[in-house]
Amino acid sequence: MAFTFAVITCSDKGSKGEREDLSGKEIINLLQAHGFSNVYYKIVPDEKEKIKQALIEAANAGANLILTTGGTGFYKRDVTPEATLEVIQKQTPGISELIRYETGKINKRSYLSRGVSGIYENSLIINLPGSPKAVKECIEAVLPVLEHGLNILLENERECGKTE
Repeated sequence: MAFTFAVITCSDKGSKGEREDLSGKEIINLLQAHGFSNVYYKIVPDEKEKIKQALIEAANAGANLILTTGGTGFYKRDVTPEATLEVIQKQTPGISELIRYETGKINKRSYLSRGVSGIYENSLIINLPGSPKAVKECIEAVLPVLEHGLNILLENERECGKTE
């Protein structure tokens, strides 16, 4: 089954056109190579309300998967996880744990990411770091579970672990 996705880049400099969005482009290229269709893309400043609005817009645009990039660190303006937590209806902590665990094998600083993940309506939202290398590693970590998770979310498959 083909899934749709959205990319939201959270970056003050990117939103002002002062920095090229290499991470957002990396996400788009990776997911399209795996058969996903891009339905929404936006660059927003590191402002909680604008991030929340973009998450809801992406879900309303029909994105099954919404990936944010940026704003997951320790800087005072890094508020992507807080915005995400205010939007999601259910948390999916295993996804964020898997990302930190797998990418932590490559770089221990991955454990400093405050990224969260969760479900809003029919969309799975996952926060990713801001670097192109990191988003590639994160996506590679979750790809093996994404199809099954999205199929369950969209009610295309039965629940995890259930057999007939």
